[in-house]
Amino acid sequence: MTSVDEADELVLAGEFPAASREQWRDLVLGVLRRSGAVGDDVDALLGTDTHDGVRLRPLYTAGDAPAPTAPPTARPDGQGWDIRQRHAHPDPAVANAAVLADLENGVTSLWLAAAADDLGAVLDGVYLDLAPVVLDGGVHFEALADAYLGLLSDRGVQPGQASGNLGADPLSVQARTGQRPDLAAAVELARRCAPDRGSLRAVVADGLPYHEAGGSDAQELACALAAGTEYLRALTGGGLGVADAAAQLEFRYAATADQFTTIAKLRAARRLWHRVTEVCGAPAVQRQHAVTSPVMQTRRDPWVNLLRGTIACFAAGVGGADAVTVLPFDSAIGLSDAFARRIARNTQSLLIEESHVARAADPAGGSWYVESLTAELARLAWAGFQRIEAAGGLSAALADGSIADDLAATWARRRAALAHRRDPLTGVSEFANPTEKPIVRPAAPPPPAGGLPRVRLADDFERLRDRGDAILAATGVRPTVFLATRTPGPRVSFATNLFQAGGFAAVPSGPTSTREELVAAYRAAGSPAVACLCATDAEYAERAPTATTVLREAGARTVLIADGPHVDTHPYGRSGGPRTATRMRDALGTDGAIFAGCDAVEVLTALYEDLALSDAATDDHEEGDDGR
Repeated sequence: MTSVDEADELVLAGEFPAASREQWRDLVLGVLRRSGAVGDDVDALLGTDTHDGVRLRPLYTAGDAPAPTAPPTARPDGQGWDIRQRHAHPDPAVANAAVLADLENGVTSLWLAAAADDLGAVLDGVYLDLAPVVLDGGVHFEALADAYLGLLSDRGVQPGQASGNLGADPLSVQARTGQRPDLAAAVELARRCAPDRGSLRAVVADGLPYHEAGGSDAQELACALAAGTEYLRALTGGGLGVADAAAQLEFRYAATADQFTTIAKLRAARRLWHRVTEVCGAPAVQRQHAVTSPVMQTRRDPWVNLLRGTIACFAAGVGGADAVTVLPFDSAIGLSDAFARRIARNTQSLLIEESHVARAADPAGGSWYVESLTAELARLAWAGFQRIEAAGGLSAALADGSIADDLAATWARRRAALAHRRDPLTGVSEFANPTEKPIVRPAAPPPPAGGLPRVRLADDFERLRDRGDAILAATGVRPTVFLATRTPGPRVSFATNLFQAGGFAAVPSGPTSTREELVAAYRAAGSPAVACLCATDAEYAERAPTATTVLREAGARTVLIADGPHVDTHPYGRSGGPRTATRMRDALGTDGAIFAGCDAVEVLTALYEDLALSDAATDDHEEGDDGR
C-alpha cells in the first residue's frame, strides 16, 4: 500500500469511481421526467440566462472554465477593505454629527456629497490626515475639490498625508445631466494631486449611472472601462505619464444581491483595465469602490434591503473591492437615520472581523463557475467597449444617444421579467404585506436630472401599491379581491400573493358548497368589485360557470380564474387591444385568468382601471339622479 507521504498527489474522494457528466445528466433527467418536464436538454431545462445573454448552466466542470487570470486586487491580504459610508444630508451640522459617529464606530473613509461652502462645517473635528475623504460634487466637482484642498492647507495637512479622491468625474456629469464634460478641469485637479499628494487621487470612473439606468453588468463594465480610457487619454494628453495618470483613477461599480455575478463583474473589471494599461505600457492594478445597488433598493418592506445589502457586500468583498459602501436600508425612502447607518457599517464590520471574508485573496479564483462567468462578462464588456470606442468614445456615445438606447433596451427586457415575476422581488412582487406600517424619512435632495434615467426594480409594483394606499386613504377601505374557493390550496396562495403585490386585499371565502354560502361569504368580504375563482381543475369544470354567474348576480363586476384549465397565456387586461379570451374561458364565463408567468403588472393595472371606470360611471349616475 502506498502511504500518503509517498503519493505524488492526494486526490479527494479518490477511492470512489469517477462520475461522468453523462451519468449526472441521466440521473437529473430521471428526476425531471418524474416532475413532468419534457425534453432531454438538461441545460435548457435547468439553465437560466442573465440580462447580458450569458447562459448559466446547472453544472460546471474543469473543462468549462478558462485558466484563472484575473489580476490581483490592490487590497492588502488579510487587512479587509475600506468601509466607506456615504453622507449627503443638506444640513451641515446634521451631516457632521453623522460623520463623527461613523468614524468613531468602524467607518474608515467618507464619501461626501456637500456644498463647497459647507465642507468645513461637515468635516469639523475630522482628522483629515487620518480619514480618507472621497468627494461627490457632481456638476460642481471643481469647486468642491478646491474647497477640500484649501481645507487641507488651512488645517496644516502636509502634501502626501491626505488620501481619498477629489471626485472629478465630468463624464458621469454628462451621463446624469446631459451637459458636455469639462475634462480640462479634471486634468488640472489630477496634475495638482500627482506630484506630492500621496494617496490622494483626483478622478473617478463611475459605472453607477449606467447601472442605475437599467443597464446590464457587461454594459456597466463597458461604460466604466470607456470612461477610464477617456480619462487616461485626457490625463496623458495633459502631461502626466501613463503610470501617474492611471494612479489618479478610481473605479466605482454596483454590487447587487446576485452575488456570483457581482464577484465575476469585479474580477472581470480588473482584467479589462489591466489589458488597457498593459497596451499603454504601464500595467496597473485597478482600485475599485463597490456600492450596494440603489436599483435593488425598495421603499416597500425596506427591511429586506438589509439582506440585499449583506449579500451584495459579501460579494463585493469576495470579488476583491478595495472600498465598499453599503447603502442604508432606508436610502430609497429619504435621508437615512442613525440606526440605518449603524446597521450599514456594522454589516461590513461583521463580514470583515467575524466572518473573515477578507482574509483570502481572490477566494473565488479557481471556481469553474466563477471563472467561466468572469471570462464571459469580460468578453461581452470588451465588445461593448469596442463599440463605444468606434463611436468616438464615451462622451460621443452619450451625446449621440447610442448609450441611452442600449440601456433602454436592456431595461425594457428587465422590466418585462419583473412584471412577469420571473425576476422576483421579495416583499414587493412576492410575499407583499399590504398592511405594513410605512417608514417615514425626510425627503432627500433631488438628484441631478436631464441625462440618463434612474430606475429601481420595484418601481412598477410600488406605484401599484401607492394606488391601493390612495384608495384606502380616500375611502377607508383597501381595494379588495374576493377569492372564491372550497378548500385552501396552492392557487389560493398564488392568487393572494399576486393581488397583494398590487396593493389589493385578498379575502378568501373559506369552504363553500352552496350558492347561498358563496353569496354570504362574498357579502361578508364587503361585496368587492373583483372576484377570483381558486379551485382545482376538476372543480372548475364542475362549478366555475355557476360560481361566476352567482358572483355576477351578487355584484361582482370582474370575475377572474386562477390558473384554469386550457387557459391561454394572455393575461387579463386591455394593453394593446381588446381583452383576450379563449374558448374555454368563454365557456367558464370569466373575464380573464391569472397564472404563473402572467404579466402581473398588466393584470393589476387593468383592475385599477376597471375600478376607476366603474367609480366614474357610478358618480355620473349619482349626479344624474341629483339633477332630476
